[in-house]
Amino acid sequence: MHLCENRRFCLKHGGLFLLLWILFWNPIYAQNNLPKNNKESDSLKKHQLNEVIVTTSKREFKVESPMPVQILSGKQLEKLNSLSVADAVRYFSGVQLKDYGGIGGLKTINVRSLGSAHTAVFYDGMSVGNAQNGQVDLGKYSLDNIEAIELYNGQKSTIFQPARGFFSSNTLFLKTKVPDFSSGKTTKIRTSVKTGSFGLFNPSFLYQQKISSTFSLTASADWLKADGKYKYRYQKTNGYDTTAVRQNGDIEALRSELALHAKLGTGQASLKTYYYDSERGLPGAILANKYEYVQRQWDRNFFVHGSYQNSFSKKYELLANLKFSRDYNRYIDPDYKTLQGALDNKYYQNEFYASVVNQYTIKEWWKVSLATDFSINKLDANLYRFPYPTRYSYLGALSTEMHWSRLDIQANFLGAYVDEQVKYYQQGDSQHVFCPVISASYQPFDTKNFRVRAFYKESFRMPTFNDLYYTFIGNSSLKPEFTTQYDFGSTYIIEPKKFLQSASFQADVYYNHVKDKIVAMPSANLFRWTMMNLGEVDITGFELNTNFVFRFPEQIFLDLGLSYTYQKAIDVTPKGTTYGDQIPYTPMNSGTATSSISWKNWQLNYSFIYTGERYSQKANIPVNFVKPWYTSDMALIWDGKFLKLPTKIGAEVNNIFNQYYDVVLNFPMPGRNYRLSMSVNF
Repeated sequence: MHLCENRRFCLKHGGLFLLLWILFWNPIYAQNNLPKNNKESDSLKKHQLNEVIVTTSKREFKVESPMPVQILSGKQLEKLNSLSVADAVRYFSGVQLKDYGGIGGLKTINVRSLGSAHTAVFYDGMSVGNAQNGQVDLGKYSLDNIEAIELYNGQKSTIFQPARGFFSSNTLFLKTKVPDFSSGKTTKIRTSVKTGSFGLFNPSFLYQQKISSTFSLTASADWLKADGKYKYRYQKTNGYDTTAVRQNGDIEALRSELALHAKLGTGQASLKTYYYDSERGLPGAILANKYEYVQRQWDRNFFVHGSYQNSFSKKYELLANLKFSRDYNRYIDPDYKTLQGALDNKYYQNEFYASVVNQYTIKEWWKVSLATDFSINKLDANLYRFPYPTRYSYLGALSTEMHWSRLDIQANFLGAYVDEQVKYYQQGDSQHVFCPVISASYQPFDTKNFRVRAFYKESFRMPTFNDLYYTFIGNSSLKPEFTTQYDFGSTYIIEPKKFLQSASFQADVYYNHVKDKIVAMPSANLFRWTMMNLGEVDITGFELNTNFVFRFPEQIFLDLGLSYTYQKAIDVTPKGTTYGDQIPYTPMNSGTATSSISWKNWQLNYSFIYTGERYSQKANIPVNFVKPWYTSDMALIWDGKFLKLPTKIGAEVNNIFNQYYDVVLNFPMPGRNYRLSMSVNF
């Protein structure tokens, strides 16, 4: 049995003291602000139900949230030169997007240097997992049907959510467009097409139908095809000496969704099916004068998800979810020969997931909830001596939240039991884990637009199936990887003025500690490696997000958003050879700038991304040094009516200054490229 680490170590740090200071700074004040009469009770009830969300043209800030949150939604997403969710999340502070190049390259998110496996991805409230390798490819989620992207450090700031939402160190929520028939129309259709560099052709279709006052239907699909060919420079010791064309970066992908929505009195329900099918080339790293690769990958992902939510009384609410998913992955490498011929690996992963959340309101200011999840993950493969693992996961979260006029407190106690069973060759294992979480936000002044917040969270991630059972490198005795997080921050909004419409500021300082980090170590020879619990990492950082909206004469608006991240992620593995070194691919300095000028039907958008110097390996030595990089993107958009139909036309130039750079070393990114888009609503 494991108890999320380290009590004495945690109590020595100021982050927890800051949180306790917020929680108990003025308990008498909080007690005196309990509702004393019906008027105060009604007022407080409104305060609870209507969370304060301040919206700007670029980002939204949930002022009362005790967890740091960054949101891009609606028009904000349209102003970014983004083809997929992966392109959009680059603009969040504290995020490193690992991009292996081109439209078809794998794209995974790493938040505050905790690793991709520590960020849970939710699609319409349902987690998108991968027990095989812990990676979620954000490049396969198109923005055409996405209404909002929310990134929470810690967890989403509500106790009314499935247990899985509490267990990850960070959570990324993707929300698809929900039908809105308030205009009186019962049918809505939108068609769009994008084309541009790399042989890109990307048509999409969205259909929304109001069936009755209770039921509505949404169907969407998009097809993506690109050859992925672009020029890049290949650098040798004495500098750039040749220009080549990236090969084997093609992709063809189809995504389709069908959803049925129902309004049921005081509740709602939905049933969604999702299917994704792709074939892509894997361009590989540019090493030793090798420019061409022939590896291919196929992915087929299917899931059906049902959700039901209802308020059976003023005090009791229920949320239930059911999901079945089946993922297929095939990887071939004609250059790698086995006794059976060329390498041809196939994986089949099935998951069944069920969740029930019960929330009860004890007082107007006090709620409790109990969330329980159960899931079964099973992995099959055609690999030699594959053990065929099955993972049974039981998660529980007992939570409480208290709201007063100026003080919000939330506490969670998380428990997990994971039972690992294998069919052949190895012995399965089980894990018991308990983790506490406590968070708070406080309004120190009369203005409701300024809040300070803090949280303390312990969490873990289970080793993936590849970590445990992959042939030659797996280690079935691996322990979970534990994280401890501290955060102290504030959000401040300036009320709109005549010239300055709004200004918002969000700042956070944080400290994370990772224990039992799972790393690959060489064993008897360099061909056979093994996974071990060895690493420890200390991460300290600072994040700043600002947004300004200006209004000029002639209905001209200027939106300006800036974000900056300072992060020091140090390897502190006892007696480690790289003790004190910055961990791979973590820049100390990074930032983004986004701006938009709009006038009548026209809009000009500009965005800038900077990533500072990094190291590609654990040792911070010159040979592992990765240069800083930056890109600038620009788009011109016309949004009006053509033949009486709402029409939007856009022209984009990405990487305007034709910078040659690597996000991941030896995986060159595209230079200057172009994109045209048009959408029509019926």
